[in-house]
Amino acid sequence: MNRLALFALLTASVLPGAEYKLQVSPETTAWGYYWSEAKPVLTIKSGDIVEVQTDEDTDPARLEELGVPPNQITQVMRDMFTKVPKELRRGQQLTGPIFIEGAQPGDVLEVRILKIQMDLPWAINNHGNFMFKDFERGSKIIPLDREKMIAHVAPGVDVPLHPFFGGMGVAPPASMGKISAGPPGIHAGNLDNRDLVEGSTLFIPIHVPGALFEVGDGHAGQGEGEVDRNALETSLTGTFQFIVRHDMHLKWPRGETATHYITMGLDPDLMEAAKKAILETIDFLMTEKKMTHDDAYVLASVGIDFVVTQCVDGTLGIHGMIPKSLFKK
Repeated sequence: MNRLALFALLTASVLPGAEYKLQVSPETTAWGYYWSEAKPVLTIKSGDIVEVQTDEDTDPARLEELGVPPNQITQVMRDMFTKVPKELRRGQQLTGPIFIEGAQPGDVLEVRILKIQMDLPWAINNHGNFMFKDFERGSKIIPLDREKMIAHVAPGVDVPLHPFFGGMGVAPPASMGKISAGPPGIHAGNLDNRDLVEGSTLFIPIHVPGALFEVGDGHAGQGEGEVDRNALETSLTGTFQFIVRHDMHLKWPRGETATHYITMGLDPDLMEAAKKAILETIDFLMTEKKMTHDDAYVLASVGIDFVVTQCVDGTLGIHGMIPKSLFKK
């Protein structure tokens, strides 16, 4: 299916509303948190489309040390480290929050990812001893060929690009306070799900009025698991359509691509994350596909892939990939 056909499919049921552009800047960035009391930087209506710019959050001085040409470091990247006090520069840079009128706790925010653009000719991978104590910490600048859609990872080794946002989320319940953007959760956040590419959709439970959507952690590509702590970290610009779903109620985030439904399980323990993903899958199959409990459990084992989304964010992820081809309708 080509991009135009996929776009038509995704937008068939909801006509586009107004269109906005949200540029990244120190004033439109939430550094490392999701929060019910965060002040919105943009207010929209359900159905509106927003082009959102995000920023790679490595210190420009460090990037130059690693060999990035000064003209490939944007002024916004420099502003983030000169205009934002050091004590506030903690965690991921997230553009937002965006307030969606009519969104209420108990609803679901449908986030249609219409387009993703890579803004830089390079990515950075910060690796180290996260999983193995005998690995020294380090950083590697990886050239991106945006025409051929490959990353030159090592001599003679090219990796296909599939840009996506590692972090897309809403504010958590007010009772949780200001939470770190590092671990994912019921608010979605740092899912690091490589399948949420251009043309896919993310469904997020809403916990506070307006939802307060934030996005960041741009990746040019990533392997399942993200095992050295980072992916191909880079700056992305995404175009999203936001739809408030009063008819939908979820406990955990879910996703959808042209070929699959995606269920998610999140927990500090990977086995518990797997159990949650399986239960979410069974719930989806029973609710949406009208299967019996036992048939849904069997199908989860014989026809659905459960994948390690990421094992590096403290709260770990397993997601179920449910092929749409399994169902006659």
